[in-house]
Amino acid sequence: MLDKNGIAKRIAKELQDGYYVNLGIGIPTLVANYIPKGINVVLQSENGLLGMGPFPHDDEVDADLINAGKQTVTTIAGSSFFDSATSFAMIRGEHVQLTVLGAMEVSENGDIANWKIPGKMVKGMGGAMDLVASAKNIIVAMQHVNKAGESKLLPKCSLPLTGVGCVKKIVTELGVFDVLPEGGFKLLERAPGVSIEQIKNSTAGKLVVEGEVPEMVV
Repeated sequence: MLDKNGIAKRIAKELQDGYYVNLGIGIPTLVANYIPKGINVVLQSENGLLGMGPFPHDDEVDADLINAGKQTVTTIAGSSFFDSATSFAMIRGEHVQLTVLGAMEVSENGDIANWKIPGKMVKGMGGAMDLVASAKNIIVAMQHVNKAGESKLLPKCSLPLTGVGCVKKIVTELGVFDVLPEGGFKLLERAPGVSIEQIKNSTAGKLVVEGEVPEMVV
């Protein structure tokens, strides 16, 4: 199975040259560390930063440079800083080609729940609702099951929704999945050492397996 860095590294392969990309809080922020060589992407953080770089080494930390999750980050040459109104104008104006978000649950028709667990303290919704309403391509990075061992890929989300029918692809520690237009999770790749049977047992929603499913190369 993959760890969090493995999930991020696999998602980084989805980046395309020239993309403007928003990375959500949690596992998605790690994608910044694995951008493939030769690929030029610009990372946007909704707290007002365009041109975010990888996480800093200890001797590079600047407490004034943070992402939306309040983690210290670096910047690349040509980066810019601006207010939240400008940041969300970029997002709502559909100028971000790819959004990578964490999730608590995803339904088989692409609904996402990632901002609230009733009765528990959560950092807040951040820009997730704007991102899912505006982005054309949304990839979810998350653990396949919760702490109780229950599937997070479901027929229907049980938690309050962030967005409806918006998720296109999911990467978990077990594999890579497309969300089909007609509903269901199509298995595209298996994580190293993970069997199809294991994925079936961990997926509550409709799982579509066609032909020989390759093992992921990370």
